Amino acid sequence: MRTRTLATTACGLTVALLTAACSGGTAGSGGDGSAAGPKTLTVWLMDGDLTQPSVDAISTAFEQATGAKVNVQVQEWANINTRISTALAQDNPPDVIDIGNTDVPLFAANGGLSDLTAHRADLSAGQTWLPGLVDPATVDGKLYAAPLFAGNRAVIYNKTLWAKAGITAPPADFAEFTRDLDRIKAGSTDPGFSPMYFPGRYWFAALQFVWDAGGQLATKDPSGKWTGQLESPAAQRGLTAWQDFQNSYSPTASRNVDTKTPDQAALFADGKTATVIDTSINTILKDNPALKDQIGTFPLPSAVTAGKDQPVFLGGSDLAVAARSRNQQLALAYLKAATSQAVQTAAIVGTDHWTPVSTQLLDSTAAGLPATSAAFLQAAHDSVGTPATPGWATIESDLSINQFFADIATGHKSVAQAAKDFDAHLDQALNAHP
Repeated sequence: MRTRTLATTACGLTVALLTAACSGGTAGSGGDGSAAGPKTLTVWLMDGDLTQPSVDAISTAFEQATGAKVNVQVQEWANINTRISTALAQDNPPDVIDIGNTDVPLFAANGGLSDLTAHRADLSAGQTWLPGLVDPATVDGKLYAAPLFAGNRAVIYNKTLWAKAGITAPPADFAEFTRDLDRIKAGSTDPGFSPMYFPGRYWFAALQFVWDAGGQLATKDPSGKWTGQLESPAAQRGLTAWQDFQNSYSPTASRNVDTKTPDQAALFADGKTATVIDTSINTILKDNPALKDQIGTFPLPSAVTAGKDQPVFLGGSDLAVAARSRNQQLALAYLKAATSQAVQTAAIVGTDHWTPVSTQLLDSTAAGLPATSAAFLQAAHDSVGTPATPGWATIESDLSINQFFADIATGHKSVAQAAKDFDAHLDQALNAHP
């Protein structure tokens, strides 16, 4: 439901941001030209990322602050990385580009993005940006994009099905969560029903168990070399905990599939499972609007520390400035407008119900959202980014991380062997140069 619109301007841009020129290689170094008349900034946004009211809110705030115009061009997802690479290599590229947060290092490594490091304080305007958004956009200590919005995961459960097992409130910790699932499982005789549905290839959610146990995907040494860390004792504990959880509560048929084959939201909507981990309830309600008042949410509890939630993976979008843009200062002003607290509150959160870009906004916007949204904002307080290297794009595109978790879920490989094999792949992919 989208009910709020932007009522005020958002920027308060500093004179330095709009007019100062910097040394070569960073945002702000290019002039904005001298032709008469208002300038026009070209912005690429991805299809489905923002609703038109949110696009208009950013444009209005930018235009009121600068007097310039915005030409927003919505891009389709098919072959988008190739099209972005081609556009960035041109002499007159789009000025601002909406890029998936984990893909920023790929384009930064090719020299296609402006270095925003000198402008970070001005862009963030006192906000603490979420690590899961900003860390992948920070390569070798340099910032190459500003966060636009995030989407993360929380537990979604059917209150009616839980109540049939005598459970009327969300669990206080992981131990209680597993006891609840045991009760739901014991109370059903339907072979097609599961207390929870957790696909084996669902790496976004499975990875939370690794981080929860203190493990990491990979680390970088002072020389810049990346090394896979899934063989570490902490990561092994997390992987084992995930395997036990997935095998205990999700059906056997789920161990080698992703979230779409079959669609987990549809399974939930049809009453085939009582619990899922997902990014939103919107798809579920499209499939079955009658569930509107039967859905509850809570962050996935830590399996290690009672009273804490598991760290989450943040998917989302960042805004980058093309290195060859002829409108560097105006591009910075657009980023400032999009990340401002006013636009984030009224549009990104209030209209589109995305997770906002900062910890401060997580707290200040929660009261204006539906009750089922609170768990997502609470979970987003603890996020972890993927390795900030162009090689990460290989890990996502070749689906090796999906297969890694599926190998563990199915028992095709032991936890130790799967980690050893995948660490070797991480070592190769993360250190490859474009």
